[in-house]
Amino acid sequence: MTMHWIALAAAICSSLVGQILLKAGAESLAGAGFVEQMLRWQTMLGLCFYGMGAMLYIAALRKIPMSVALPCTAASYVVIALVGWWFFGEALGTQKVAAISLIAAGVLVLATA
Repeated sequence: MTMHWIALAAAICSSLVGQILLKAGAESLAGAGFVEQMLRWQTMLGLCFYGMGAMLYIAALRKIPMSVALPCTAASYVVIALVGWWFFGEALGTQKVAAISLIAAGVLVLATA
């Protein structure tokens, strides 16, 4: 079962990288058209990472119950909020920190259940 948890962690990380690349591509072409945005290398690479994440998630689902695996992907919300704050200058106020803390606690409870 350990390999399936590794696959789940890799799926989460892959999706995170994809999200960061999509954001980076969107910021570099503010005001660009949809087709131009889709052809950016960051967008295309980000979509590849999402696809890889989906394949890893499917592998994880072979042994991990979906009722546990899907909520564990919420761990990415915690990391992506911090990445958005650190790299993209997005606001991270008290309300967001409280919400992120609740999500992290919920993921911890589910992962150890």
